[in-house]
Amino acid sequence: MKCMFSDLRYKEVINVCDGQRMGYFCDAEIEMESGRITAFILPGQRRMGGLLPGEADWVLPWSGIVRIGADIILADLKPGCRREPRGHKLPFPE
Repeated sequence: MKCMFSDLRYKEVINVCDGQRMGYFCDAEIEMESGRITAFILPGQRRMGGLLPGEADWVLPWSGIVRIGADIILADLKPGCRREPRGHKLPFPE
């Protein structure tokens, strides 16, 4: 199955450990030297219909992605998965 990067935005991420709906794919971290995806980023829940900032974004390691299906992404997320504040900036090599 082939998938465009833009198609991932319409896929919901489900945690297979507890069945929790994590949200929809938003962005990815990419290792610049190798071009490999290192993590998926899911937006945290916002308050007041999206007008106010809410929870920090989820950063899901690539190793935790179990399967990317036609409709959903299954992830095996262990407790303590990394969260980053909204609007975080990824460091770029100089």
